[in-house]
Amino acid sequence: MTALLPDIACQSTRLPIPLDWVGMQGIALPLLIAGERVAAFADAGVSLDEADARGIHMSRLYLALEALAEAELSPHLLREVLRHFLRSHAQLSRSASLTLRFELLLRRPALVSPLSGWKRYPCEIHAHLQDDELQLALRLSLPYSSTCPCSAALARQLIQERFDADFAGRPLNASEVRAWLGSPQGIVATPHSQRSEARLHLDLEAAAQAFAFRELIDQAEDALGTAVQTAVKRADEQAFALANGQNLMFCEDAARRLHRALVQHEAVAGFEVRVVHAESLHAHDAVAVSRWRRA
Repeated sequence: MTALLPDIACQSTRLPIPLDWVGMQGIALPLLIAGERVAAFADAGVSLDEADARGIHMSRLYLALEALAEAELSPHLLREVLRHFLRSHAQLSRSASLTLRFELLLRRPALVSPLSGWKRYPCEIHAHLQDDELQLALRLSLPYSSTCPCSAALARQLIQERFDADFAGRPLNASEVRAWLGSPQGIVATPHSQRSEARLHLDLEAAAQAFAFRELIDQAEDALGTAVQTAVKRADEQAFALANGQNLMFCEDAARRLHRALVQHEAVAGFEVRVVHAESLHAHDAVAVSRWRRA
């Protein structure tokens, strides 16, 4: 069918220089994750180690990606796809790479009421194969709420000062104090909170058999204690306020909580945790980073 068509890519280049990566990015692709179809975008490529070669066979990479649409996503499947990349580029390439970008939609329950709703989690998988050694990395992004400990302490001090002013020289009556605590006159200040983001860059152990997306997300959200909510009633909003009050955290606290949680996961070989608190007090963000690698 193509015997009479010119194949310029098979010609030798006039600039014999090897290239680290040649391929395609932004390829639309359906993935199968936990039995559900997920819309994804793929970056697929190989190294061009044969310096005299004009180019690679991009259509062969494109067609090899079809395997990802037909079977459950797993480290084993990614290894086989990358092996296919290299077999189709024998004598040209010694390494192959694949990046998958998608959003997981997970149904999350409310804190108290029977309501639930969907929350999206941006995800990336980075896979690299060389000398038949597979390197896998995950990138996950999780939103959460953070309440400033300093702001909370300052608010408590103002409430104490107002209490002293309102009840100075008066005998204390429990019902009167209770009413005062529930009034705007009594609670004159509140701490500032902000929507925050945890960005997890995780290197997986070579022996990993699955991508534990939900498990890793649940573990991280449990460590933080203040994951943002979906559908809520007033009881859930009150429970969320309680969770924030019991989990006051600077960005440094959040990074340390996530570090402690992730080092316990047996599939994680190393990580970089970056937390970003989009300050409601300042016009800039507060950021903390923690890195770790298994010895």
